[in-house]
Amino acid sequence: MAGTRRVRPGSGSRPAGRRAQILLLAADLFHRGGYHQVTMAEVAGGLGITAPALYRHFRGKPELLHQVLGAGLDALAEALAPARGTAELCAALSTVAIDHRPLGTLWQRDARLLPAGPRARLRRELRADVRLMAGVLRADRPGLPPADAELLCWSVLSVYGGLSQHSFAPPRRRFERLLRDIGAALLAVSLAGARAEPPVAAGPVSARPGQRREELLAAAVRLFHERGFDNVSTDQLGAAVGMSGPSVYHHFDSKAALLAASLVRSRERLRHEIEAAVTGAARADAALAAGLRAYIGFARRHSHYLGAMLSETERLAPADRRTAVDFRRDFLRTWVGLLRQARPEYDAAEARIRVHSMFALVNDGVRNRPHSERADLGDCLERMARAVLGI
Repeated sequence: MAGTRRVRPGSGSRPAGRRAQILLLAADLFHRGGYHQVTMAEVAGGLGITAPALYRHFRGKPELLHQVLGAGLDALAEALAPARGTAELCAALSTVAIDHRPLGTLWQRDARLLPAGPRARLRRELRADVRLMAGVLRADRPGLPPADAELLCWSVLSVYGGLSQHSFAPPRRRFERLLRDIGAALLAVSLAGARAEPPVAAGPVSARPGQRREELLAAAVRLFHERGFDNVSTDQLGAAVGMSGPSVYHHFDSKAALLAASLVRSRERLRHEIEAAVTGAARADAALAAGLRAYIGFARRHSHYLGAMLSETERLAPADRRTAVDFRRDFLRTWVGLLRQARPEYDAAEARIRVHSMFALVNDGVRNRPHSERADLGDCLERMARAVLGI
């Protein structure tokens, strides 16, 4: 049951207060630095204890990550259990989103690094929570098809989880009210009659002389997203394009250089497609609508890039990481400017939160199976994104 407290191995053998402190600190460190960059000694040092003392609570870093994610899902389940209507759902989710801000990033970026068994168990728990949410939503909207209800509920989780991608926030009372309003607008969206579209595929690789390099870039962004940078070998990268592993070094000096180049190429495509869509629009609202359709189209064709951008930026060299972060900030600033022109009543904080929420909804929506395989996904995403942006 989604509202049942989960009992985890070893949870009763140590003082609850110390365990809670460890989980809170580890969540923050993993969120800010990335799982691979954080050591058990760093976690122990942050609490003023020794590493051996930390290992008396957790056998290793994978178990610590598992427990951090489990604690976040426990908080989510506990908050959702008493909800009796859509308004209460949004209020509960808003509170969890603010109080457990790292959870969204940790789930999207780091949960895939867990062993298959623990990862599958956490996924089942989250699905149970979504089913509970969908039941509450359908009680308020009796004619809503179950598949539409679940898509809306996954999407609202994405919106609230996307808050972990930024650190700014208005005063708490206003923040909660804005999040409730965004969630309520999203859960009220009608997906009836959404138009179906042909399946999308990533754009073709250019057939110019550097085609093999382009093939490597495309394969790299897919493999790094699916398996994680550290779990992909040069042999696997080479095999994906029909070459030996050592031959990869004929095109790139290192695996890190290949990661950086693959993200650069994807950013170039994204910038080009959005600029082409927005340029020439007569009004801000028309530019925003055109840009939104272009972004959704890009996301559906290049979902691997969006996943790798979230999960692998931390693996870049410092200079490449700064470039990637600068691009994301500039990209966000452009969208915030467009939204504020279309909706001048929004201040900068509200516009940024709404734009971040829209990105999270689309980026997750194109990767969250089985809903990502819906023939009408593009239209559904556009309707939901417009509700989140308030346009």
